[in-house]
Amino acid sequence: MASFCSKHQNRLNLVQRNMNIFKFIIPNIVKYNPNCKLLIVCNPVDILTYVAWKLSGFPKNRVIGSGCNLDSARFCYLMGKRLGVHSSSCHGWVLGEHGDSSVPLWSGVNLASVSLNNVNPQIGTDADPENWKDVHKQVVENAYEVIKLKGYTSWASGLSVADMAEGIMKNLGRAHPISTMIKGLYGINQDVFLSVPCILGQNGISYVVKVNLTPEKESHLKKSADILWGIQKELQF
Repeated sequence: MASFCSKHQNRLNLVQRNMNIFKFIIPNIVKYNPNCKLLIVCNPVDILTYVAWKLSGFPKNRVIGSGCNLDSARFCYLMGKRLGVHSSSCHGWVLGEHGDSSVPLWSGVNLASVSLNNVNPQIGTDADPENWKDVHKQVVENAYEVIKLKGYTSWASGLSVADMAEGIMKNLGRAHPISTMIKGLYGINQDVFLSVPCILGQNGISYVVKVNLTPEKESHLKKSADILWGIQKELQF
């Protein structure tokens, strides 16, 4: 596991700095523990998960990015807060790139199996009378607010990592929205890592859950992949 996050720098500005750290750390991890799973937490997490995969030579199931695991937890918490129920009773996913361009999956949002999309067909759109779009906006802005107030993020990230590590160590087979190699899905043909629902167990990611996306959401995902690949292809290994 590696985590090296900056207090103030933009995620994308961290790429080369943290990649240089990875060039030293990853080969040594592989040398002394060739059968381990790599859980990448540092930002920009999707790109650095790709970097760890390239440097390690590991199969893609053993290189895992924390991705949107925390984003989705915040999403459910804020949803529960708005509805006045515990977050564990709310179910929703944030997919794609970790950060500003993440994709909330409104079609899958539900409370005790009741789909909010059925109750409010406009949920998450500009035409939504209840303005649920603000919930995802808060998810994106939460980390920036924490950094503004105390200079860095730590506790929430740590809890999210512990949640994923438990799934691996105890072979729980739980689904997590985490960053994995997405080539071949949703029309994406580049070697990029983005968050989709994955089943975590003792071998890392055992399989990827294929989610049905609207053309708009799929286009959003492709756009994120293009942006990430534009950065990755310039990296010097």
